[in-house]
Amino acid sequence: MSSRWRPRLRSPHDGEILRLAVPAFGALVAEPLYLLADSAIVGHLGTPQLAGLALAGTALQTLVGLCVFLAYATTGAVARQVGAGDRRTALALGIDGLWLALGLGLVLAVIGLVVAPTVISAFDPSPAVHEYAVTYLRIAVLGMPALLLTFAGTGVLRGLQDTRTPLWVAGASYLANVGLNLLFVYGFGWGIAGSAWGTVLAQTGGAIALVIVVVRGARRNGASLRPDPRGIRASAHAGAPLIVRTLTLRVAIVATVYVATSFGDSSLAAHQVAFTIWNALAIALDAIAIAGQAIVGRYLGGSDVTGTRAATRRMVEWGFAAGAVFAVVMVATQPLYIPFFTSDQEVRALLGQVVLVFAVFEPVAGVVFVLDGVLIGAGDGRYLAYAGLWTLVAFLPLCGLVFVTNAGLVALWWAFGGFMVARLVTLVVRERGHAWLVTGASVGRSAS
Repeated sequence: MSSRWRPRLRSPHDGEILRLAVPAFGALVAEPLYLLADSAIVGHLGTPQLAGLALAGTALQTLVGLCVFLAYATTGAVARQVGAGDRRTALALGIDGLWLALGLGLVLAVIGLVVAPTVISAFDPSPAVHEYAVTYLRIAVLGMPALLLTFAGTGVLRGLQDTRTPLWVAGASYLANVGLNLLFVYGFGWGIAGSAWGTVLAQTGGAIALVIVVVRGARRNGASLRPDPRGIRASAHAGAPLIVRTLTLRVAIVATVYVATSFGDSSLAAHQVAFTIWNALAIALDAIAIAGQAIVGRYLGGSDVTGTRAATRRMVEWGFAAGAVFAVVMVATQPLYIPFFTSDQEVRALLGQVVLVFAVFEPVAGVVFVLDGVLIGAGDGRYLAYAGLWTLVAFLPLCGLVFVTNAGLVALWWAFGGFMVARLVTLVVRERGHAWLVTGASVGRSAS
C-alpha cells in the first residue's frame, strides 16, 4: 500500500469528520430502519407478504433513488457557497431545491399510482405476491412528495454543515413509523396496507419539520421563498448526471431482484431481508460520505485543495475501517438478528449464507461510499455518470450468468460483490487524478 494511504491513529480532520458524520449516521440509518421495521412486521404476516414487500420496496426505492440528487447535489452546491462566505445564496439554492422536490414528488406519485400493477407484473411473481406488492406500492407512492422534500431539506442542512437537525427529525420519524405500523398492521388488522400507511404518515411529518427549519433559515438570511424558475431549472440540470449515476445503481439492484425472483419465493424473501440489511450498513457507511460532500464542497468553495486532499485521505481510512468492523459484527451476531425477520427455516438458512458473502465486501463498500461522496461534493457528477455505466456493463453479464445457470442466491451475491469491486476501481482512478479538484463557489462538470 502507498504511504499516501497508510492509516494514522490521529488526524486534524477527525474532529470535523466526526462532528458531521456521527449525526449523519443516525439520520441515514433511519431510512433503512423504515424498511427493516416494515420487513420485521410484515415478515410475520407470512412469506408471500414479505416477498410482496420485496418487490414493492425495490420498485419504490428505484423511483426514490433516482431523486437522491435532491440531497446530494444540494449539499455540494450549498457547501460551496458557505465556503465562499455567501450564506444568503446558499439558502436561495436550498429553496429552489425544495420547490423542485415538491413538483417532482407530486408528478411521481401520480405516475406510481397508475403504473404500479404493470411494474410489479414485470417481475413475474406468483399471484399472491403480486397482489400484496401492488397494494403496498400504491399506498407508498403517496408519500413521494414528502420523501423528496425530506431529501432536499436534508441536503440544504448538510451543506450548511448541520447534520444534527436531520438526525433529530429522522429519529422522530422512525419512532412514529414503528408505532404506526404496529397499530395499523396488528391493532387495526390492515395487513401489509397498514405498514405502507404508517410509513407514509411518518415520512410526511418528518418532511414538514425539515421544510420549516429551512424556511426559517432563509428568512433570517434574506433569501426569497418564492419559486425561481431559473434556479429550479439550474437545480434540475445540476442533478441530471447524478440521476444517470443513480439509475445505473438501481438497474444493478433491480437485476438482482429479478434473478432472485426466478429462484422462488423463499429466495426472494431471503434476498429482501439480506438487501435491507446490506442497505442499512451501506447507508451507515455513507455517513462518512455525507461528511465528505459537506467538507469537500466547503474546502473547494474556499479554494483549499490541500485541505481537500488531506480530508479525503482521512475519510477513506475511516470508511475502510468502519466496513471491516461492520463485517465482523454482522457475521458474529447472525443468530441474534436472523430469527427476528422470519420464522421460515429455509429463508433463515439462505439469509445466513448470504450474510457471509456480503461481509467479505463490506470494507470495499466503505471506501466506495466515501469516494462517491467526495466526488459528489466536488461536483464531479458527469464522471460518476460515466463510471456508473462502465460498472453496470461489467456487472450485468455476471448477473446474467447466475440467471441462466440457475446458480442460486449465494452466487448472485458473489456477482453483486464483483459490482462493488468494479465501482471501487473507477472511483480510485478518478481520485488519484486532479480533474475533479475544481475550486470556487460554482463548478462546471467535466468528464475529463
